[in-house]
Formats: sequence, structure tokens, C-alpha cells
Amino acid sequence: MKHIVKLLILLVAVSAFWIVLLETVVPRSYAWLLPVYFIVSLGCYGLLMVGVGLMQFPTCPQEAVLLQKDIVEAKEFLKQRGVDVDYD
Repeated sequence: MKHIVKLLILLVAVSAFWIVLLETVVPRSYAWLLPVYFIVSLGCYGLLMVGVGLMQFPTCPQEAVLLQKDIVEAKEFLKQRGVDVDYD
């Protein structure tokens, strides 16, 4: 129930802010484009955050060693079961 109340309060606050913008600050000709600008800005922000996350993607050399060890173990297990895992 508390979460619904928070969402309703947020909706009322955004609506009030929107009405104030429409009535006082922004000219009417631009006011109807504000939601489009907001959505485009949100998309750009999301793409920027994905790009920053990819640029700062951590490398884990110890995990790479463990992964190679797991691959060798899996190949040995499959060879014992009669599966050909060598590729040439």
C-alpha cells in the first residue's frame, strides 16, 4: 500500500509541475513537445550510461584462468563419455 501512495504522490507532483510549466513558463507552442524531448533525453542518457559501463567493464584475469580450467575439465569429462570435442 505504501508503494502505491508513493507512486500517486509522484504522479500528482509531476502533473502539478507540468501544469505550472504549461501555464507560466513555457510558451504553448513548445509545451506539447516537452514529453517528446523528455523521452528522447531519457533514451540518450540510457545510451550514455550503457556506453560508460562498457568502457569501464572490468577484466578479471583470475576468472579467465578458472574458466579455462573448467573448459579443460569439461573436455576430459566428455572424452570419458565418448564425445569427440576436438575441433580442427
